[in-house]
Amino acid sequence: MRMTLMLPAILAAVFCALPLRAEPQALTLQQAIDKTLQHNPQLHQFKFTQQRLFAERDLQSLKPGYQLGVELENVAGTGEARGLAGAELTIALSSVIELDNKAQWRAAVVDARLNTLEWQQQAQTLDVLAELTRNYINLLASQQELTLTEEAVALSEALLQSAEKRAASGALSDAEIMRAKAQLAQVQIGRDALLQRIERQKIAIARFWGDTSANFNVVAGNLFAFGQSRPFAELYQRLQQSPALTIFASERRLKDAEVRLAQSQNRADLSWQVGVRRYQASDDTGLTFGISVPLFAERRNSAAIEAALAERNNVEYRQQDSLLILHERLFDAYSQRQQFITSHQQLAQYVIPNLEQALDLTRDAYQRGRSNYQDWLNAQQELLQAKRHLLETATAVLLSQATIEQLTAEPVTQ
Repeated sequence: MRMTLMLPAILAAVFCALPLRAEPQALTLQQAIDKTLQHNPQLHQFKFTQQRLFAERDLQSLKPGYQLGVELENVAGTGEARGLAGAELTIALSSVIELDNKAQWRAAVVDARLNTLEWQQQAQTLDVLAELTRNYINLLASQQELTLTEEAVALSEALLQSAEKRAASGALSDAEIMRAKAQLAQVQIGRDALLQRIERQKIAIARFWGDTSANFNVVAGNLFAFGQSRPFAELYQRLQQSPALTIFASERRLKDAEVRLAQSQNRADLSWQVGVRRYQASDDTGLTFGISVPLFAERRNSAAIEAALAERNNVEYRQQDSLLILHERLFDAYSQRQQFITSHQQLAQYVIPNLEQALDLTRDAYQRGRSNYQDWLNAQQELLQAKRHLLETATAVLLSQATIEQLTAEPVTQ
């Protein structure tokens, strides 16, 4: 089973994107993944399905059982058959002789289902861990947004203080003071709403390991570390070997086993019976033998074989369809990741430094009375909006990366 190989690869990829910081009561991604693998209800359901299939394999491997039959004839009639005088009592043992190793083929079908279950478990584990990673990234982004909101509060407070000083000297109207206070209140309202969102996101993460409360304060990581991506051709090659597609090969083996089982039904089983018969009238006993064979079994079984073959052939086309869909998802996530990285770099290198310088110049001009309140407020909001955009692009990069790793079961970065 390749699970032990895939999970470390995902961890390496995620930690490359999210290097950890030492913080008190901080949850790391590795801790979240460990708890999820140990306690997530979705992942533990496979254990019981596997136990059921093991029991079913043992059952299907059994040969036909024996039957003991008792038959009483010629009783309670008339004449010589009156009462028990002419009774015939037969005690017989019977069973079925299966031909063409049917028990072996039944067990092979269950073995194929077990193999398919392993790939389904791997695919489900990747889906759960990808969802956990996305929740983790969103919480990390909210924490970063909280830092930005605190900066917005500080800027609004500084703007209000400066406005009050100018109003005290008569250089600013009371209406501008009211606007500055309203602006500060709005930013504080946004901060309170963000704090509540963070608490909801913590609960959303804790439910992955079955908790109804979060026993951590923050999650640790660097939202702005991306790493160098692998070429798309390499990622696409890994996609074709991922559990999402390998499961079709396992399903094809299952359908092959079902076809062989259906074909084995062409050879009809032999039913046999051996027993002892007692004749009450003559006080004699004799042995009885019997055998029966169904007729035209191959012709009657042809429809079952055709149905099994159709199911097997359908798997290939479903695999081709899934490959096209997954290729589109992979390319979409890869393209978006590259696009958001470029946008992030442009914002960090050009947009934000220019807006920071513009805010400093506007603030100085306002304090000297050369600029008005609205100019300073606009400069402040433009900078905050650019920083929010920077945060959004970083979040989008990591979310796209999580999707790529879910599809390929391999790290994106080299």
